[in-house]
Amino acid sequence: MAKKAGATNSVYKLVEVIGTSTQSWEDAAKNAVETAAGTLQDLRIAEVVKMDMKVEGGKVQEYRTRVLLSFKYKG
Repeated sequence: MAKKAGATNSVYKLVEVIGTSTQSWEDAAKNAVETAAGTLQDLRIAEVVKMDMKVEGGKVQEYRTRVLLSFKYKG
């Protein structure tokens, strides 16, 4: 197959992180991405793979969101 002009071959690495929040799963996901972005460079995609809650005494104490992040691999 011919290579298209301007096309590049890239490799991406995946890492799984878990964010937490006392407010919502959305905030937990945002916390996960923004915290990881402080260390990881060139983040491309964030995929929510699981959501759960920490429960104590029958009440939700914390929302947890597991996020799979991809970033360009510069090996």
